[in-house]
Amino acid sequence: MSDPALPRRPTLDLRAFTPARVAIGRSGASVPTKALLDFTLDHARARDAVHAAFDAPRLAADLGAMSLAVTEVRSQAVDRKDYLRRPDLGRRLAPGSVEVLAQAASTPCRLALVIGDGLSAAAVHAHAAALVCRLLPLLAGGSDVAIDQAVVASGARVALGDEIGALLGARMALMLIGERPGLSAPDSLGAYLTFAPKPGRSDAERNCVSNIHRAGLSYDEAAFKIAWLVREGLARQISGVALKDESADRAPRRIGTAQPE
Repeated sequence: MSDPALPRRPTLDLRAFTPARVAIGRSGASVPTKALLDFTLDHARARDAVHAAFDAPRLAADLGAMSLAVTEVRSQAVDRKDYLRRPDLGRRLAPGSVEVLAQAASTPCRLALVIGDGLSAAAVHAHAAALVCRLLPLLAGGSDVAIDQAVVASGARVALGDEIGALLGARMALMLIGERPGLSAPDSLGAYLTFAPKPGRSDAERNCVSNIHRAGLSYDEAAFKIAWLVREGLARQISGVALKDESADRAPRRIGTAQPE
């Protein structure tokens, strides 16, 4: 039994610190109706993000407007059902796309940009072009690194960037891809950097900048981190666990704020 003489501490509202479903209350033996309806809506949004169609031509046009030469390719997954049931097919290029990239690879390049739909085409549609727009001046200004090749890949898993980078003779591949949708973020974008990409690279050989969305990592901070990793990765000729992200003390802080449309 509590001592009435002791001052009462205010209850900590955990919901002020996280979008996770904590302290939602209860109604009898169940959750409140509003919490149930919110969960159902967020679950539907996550499912819709997984099955959303990827508008590769629109993305290619957005990149072309930034003066990037763009090549469109696709993986061996012939449709979305195939992609979801056979993750391995999303990691290899379709034969016709191999030929297309072989023709595009006239000379080896330093940095290849690959943008794939992944598990959330909605994330790519919402954030990829805006992030690239922020990234280009940081690459050009900080280390004079240009995106030599830009590729838009349909039915893509992260490892597809390894084969694409190898075919283009890239020293580093930067893959922007839709992350697995969550109940609080159905449109989260991830960035994966791999030095000397080639098929068979492991996840330990990549650096990842994740949770890029309107309520997560801002475009400015994500672009800063990516540019730092590109610059340092090329200079040191490493990526993954060998390359620690030491950019945090200098990065602009814009976490949890709305992104410009």
